[in-house]
Amino acid sequence: MSEILGLGITHYPALTGRVPRPVSLQRLLRDPGLPESYRTPAGWPEIMRREWGDDEGASFARRHSEEVVAEIRKVRAALDEFKPDFVLIWGDDQHENFQDDIVPSFCVLAYDAVDVKPWSKAGAPPNRWGETADTAFHIRGHKQAAKYLASALIEQNFDLAYAYRPLHVPLGHAFTNSVLFLDWDRRGFDIPVVPFAINCYGRRVIAARGYMESLANPIPEAEFDPPSPSPARCFDLGAACARALARSPWRVALLASSSWSHAFMTRKHSFLYPDTAADRTLFEALKAGDHGTWRSTTLAQIEDSGQHELLNWFCLIGAMAELGRRPDYAAFVETNIMNSNKVIAVYRP
Repeated sequence: MSEILGLGITHYPALTGRVPRPVSLQRLLRDPGLPESYRTPAGWPEIMRREWGDDEGASFARRHSEEVVAEIRKVRAALDEFKPDFVLIWGDDQHENFQDDIVPSFCVLAYDAVDVKPWSKAGAPPNRWGETADTAFHIRGHKQAAKYLASALIEQNFDLAYAYRPLHVPLGHAFTNSVLFLDWDRRGFDIPVVPFAINCYGRRVIAARGYMESLANPIPEAEFDPPSPSPARCFDLGAACARALARSPWRVALLASSSWSHAFMTRKHSFLYPDTAADRTLFEALKAGDHGTWRSTTLAQIEDSGQHELLNWFCLIGAMAELGRRPDYAAFVETNIMNSNKVIAVYRP
């Protein structure tokens, strides 16, 4: 019987910048649709004003980045100790390979390997490691395990998509950043990866091209896309993955990659700050092993709280519920100005 390690991290893009900064908030402040009362810190919640400080959040951004990186290093240590045969990463496709030509709910990427150049996009800002536009990373896949898992899920009545090669980009940022972050200290990362893409952005994945919607020009409901899979479906899929992989010959790390509620998806806050209260509720349930609270969460609740990317974590929690696990370690890194709260978790066998 296989051994399984459970992990949760973030793939927050702003961590990669040489100078961390509240990118999404700065963009929102230029949106002509933002209510006038929110245009200056005077109209913000007190905790948000403290984070902004007298340097437009620069000091807090550095502290936040350092705290998150310290937590990610703990996940890498757990991964090194476990020595998996591969890492399965549940991550969202944010209008990268899920575009107008196809948007599945779930897709296992059964690649042999991909080469990515994360800094090659024109106008990319300087990154934390001083790497150039030509810097390439070779990420090994595990095609045999990916095909095994896809087959097992289809046999458990999940209508699953799979792919043997990329459609538009080599790999979405959820997966690329996860590898970059797990190798934060650039010691090398040679563990094969099975990316498992989820349509977390659902109704807005095409309409908003997987990022911020303008308050000045909101997307008409008639232009919404079909919804994401429900939290319960993601939970059940994670449980099915755990059942299948527990019978496999491999040592497997199951990793959920995403931040939690995103300010730019939390419309009830005018996209200004995340829904920390909703995040705290699920975090307390995570720590307590209260899997029922997770599985009973609805898609409407997720969308209301800007927690779209948490569907990746619903897969992880479903897997850990199937294995009867509570986390050995979990940390909640809170912020208002840096777009999203971050959670780090480790579930040892």
